[in-house]
Formats: sequence, structure tokens, C-alpha cells
Amino acid sequence: MTQFKEKIDTEIFVNYIIEGIEEKKGLEIVCLDLSKFNIAICDYFIICHGTSRTHVGAIAESVEEFVKKHTGCFPSRREGVTNAEWILLDYLDVVVHVFQEEVRDHYKLEDLWADAPFKNIETFNIKTT
Repeated sequence: MTQFKEKIDTEIFVNYIIEGIEEKKGLEIVCLDLSKFNIAICDYFIICHGTSRTHVGAIAESVEEFVKKHTGCFPSRREGVTNAEWILLDYLDVVVHVFQEEVRDHYKLEDLWADAPFKNIETFNIKTT
């Protein structure tokens, strides 16, 4: 995981990300657990979408702010911020994908990792506060 002030459990870190998405009303939030795949580049994909470029940008900013506030961690890489059609926030063990709905429908990341355990936000809540 990226530089933390102290070691944080990955699932709790995921929950901080989800709370950041919820703060800006991100839609259809899902978590793909990739930890059992030897070829996966991270342990989790968090995927959601917004209704416009402005909404997608606001969701991504909220995730960054929420994670920074609770962990002191910044993404190691940010992609797509200018276009805000698909913003990627790479936290090494966790990668966040914030899409516009039509772009999400086009790329279908959930289908690419169909063998991964798939968790809707309702089934993944871990209390962090």
C-alpha cells in the first residue's frame, strides 16, 4: 500500500474509499476482490460512475480528500482527470475507477474480471468510525 502514517487494514482502506464515493452520491458502487488472482496488479478494484464530467470529477476529489483525511495517503497515480470520462486513482493495493455511465457500460470492467468475487456496496460496509 502507499505511504501510511500507520499500517491500515486494506478492507478498512477500501471502506474509506467507498465513503468518499458515497459523499458525492457515486452510483452503482462495486468492489471486485482480486487478491486471489496471481496476475492481478492490485487486491481490489472499486468501480462506480457519475452522471457528468463534473460529477465524476467531484467523486474522485472526494475519494482523495476522504482517504487523505483518514490515512494521510495520496494516490500513487491519477489518470483521466482532465477529461473526467474515466478517472483512475491508484493506491497500489486498491485501484479506484470512476466512470461516466456510458464509458463504464462500454468498457465493462466487471465483465473482464467476472471470476472475481463481486461485492455491492451494501454487502461490503465495514464501520470505520
